[in-house]
Amino acid sequence: MIEYDLARSETDLRGILELQKKNSPGAISPEEAASQGFVTVRHDLDILGRMNREAPSIIAKDKDKVIGYCLAMTRNFKKDIPVLIPMFNTIDKLSFKNEPLLDANYIVSGQVCIDKAYRGKGILDGLYNHYREAYKDIYKYIITEIVTTNQRSVKAHLRVGFEHLHSYIAPDNTDWDIVIWDWNS
Repeated sequence: MIEYDLARSETDLRGILELQKKNSPGAISPEEAASQGFVTVRHDLDILGRMNREAPSIIAKDKDKVIGYCLAMTRNFKKDIPVLIPMFNTIDKLSFKNEPLLDANYIVSGQVCIDKAYRGKGILDGLYNHYREAYKDIYKYIITEIVTTNQRSVKAHLRVGFEHLHSYIAPDNTDWDIVIWDWNS
């Protein structure tokens, strides 16, 4: 049985890192990346631990094994992961429903990943439902960015409740879609 919870231990964080490693572009074929999706950012235990102390990530476990996760990141970490700096800078210039996001109370979904053996079984929905329950009374919005070549992830995020907010090209010429979910609507 799959259980959803906040990441609470170093073992949970190491489970996230292991799943992240298995799903990064260097670990999978280009064909698998195109059809199944992939993770863009690789974290280390230090940054993941600091992020988790401020806002625990959401995990899905089958027995003691982390089989899915959705990272939680506050804007306090906007300069700690270089590849995400352009996203935060872009978000700061955007508005949603006539509200400047620079002034809005939001959390960033730093990344979501599900073990291959568990894909297509509703785990993404379970992760984001648990995420919403954990944080909806604290944050108005959840925002994330998805590399446009990861269409599986783009479609999954729109299906679960996110809306397209903005597209941009990062300084490294990567195309990104920024999506947002209004937890108060």
